[in-house]
Amino acid sequence: MNFLTQDKLTIVGAAGMIGSNMVQTAIMMGLTPRICAYDPYAPALEGVAEEMYHCGFRGIDLTYTSDIREALTGAKYVVSSGGAARKAGMTREDLLKGNAEIAARFGKDLRAYCPDVKHVVVVFNPADITGLIALVYSGLKPSQVSTLAALDSTRLQSALARHFGVAQDKVTGSRTYGGHGEQMAVFASTAEVDGKPLPPLIGTPELTEAQWSEIRTQVIQGGKKIIDLRGRSSFQSPAYLSVEMIRAAMGGEPFRWPAGVYVNRGGFDHILMAMETTLDRNGVRYEIPRGTAEEMEALRSSYAHLAALRDEVIDMGILPPVAQWKTLNPNLA
Repeated sequence: MNFLTQDKLTIVGAAGMIGSNMVQTAIMMGLTPRICAYDPYAPALEGVAEEMYHCGFRGIDLTYTSDIREALTGAKYVVSSGGAARKAGMTREDLLKGNAEIAARFGKDLRAYCPDVKHVVVVFNPADITGLIALVYSGLKPSQVSTLAALDSTRLQSALARHFGVAQDKVTGSRTYGGHGEQMAVFASTAEVDGKPLPPLIGTPELTEAQWSEIRTQVIQGGKKIIDLRGRSSFQSPAYLSVEMIRAAMGGEPFRWPAGVYVNRGGFDHILMAMETTLDRNGVRYEIPRGTAEEMEALRSSYAHLAALRDEVIDMGILPPVAQWKTLNPNLA
């Protein structure tokens, strides 16, 4: 098998459904032969490793450990789904305190055990906040840390494709920005369906205002629907998309969806949120999206919601006040 790199990839939370799927996806994509699976729950982790060995993959040096120092030492790429999962009746924000504490520990472990890491992808919810916390404590550059936000855009693409009866890849430019949560900003102005711009179709018999409103609701509540249908939160789609992200950072095809990125300009200050991003071997970079006045107001509202969550974490004592972040991480302006 030809690999993108020989560098070590560590998958944190590998005993969980997202993490175990990430291990298998990374192997099948041929990212690197050196994969380390980490999870504090040793029996389930060993079970995941046994499953991978039983697949009979060629050329793979898969190791597993419940020692975070061993897992991260020498890692050049890290993907973490190592937080608590969302359960029925919970919002992503309901996970805030426990997962914020996990994110703080994760950031400190990155600083201690793999300061030379090239890129880190944070998956566990609320990902905008856990990614921000990990970035602050890790000491890494903002370009080296991204979070999974693409699921909202892929859900919009999927819903539009179903409505118009076209193949999913015929819907292009489907974009949501801001928070990966109930307050996300769903953009219509960027999207096309089979080559036709979406905005002129809204309010016509092809896509009535009521139908567009329902599609937006489907996107915002897409995670809840998966929980209702399967009895657990999404795991296959976040696993695949997060491995696509780390593949891009390794030098593979640039990531094709928005990612969560540290933002500190344009009225969006000291926050991590989904923007129009480029994620490739040079890390993650962003542009503030352009949209209608209504879309930009929705983006500002999403930012305000995230800023309130950030400030709540500061009030908990998990993060220091913003003015002190540069003391922990000189890379943060």
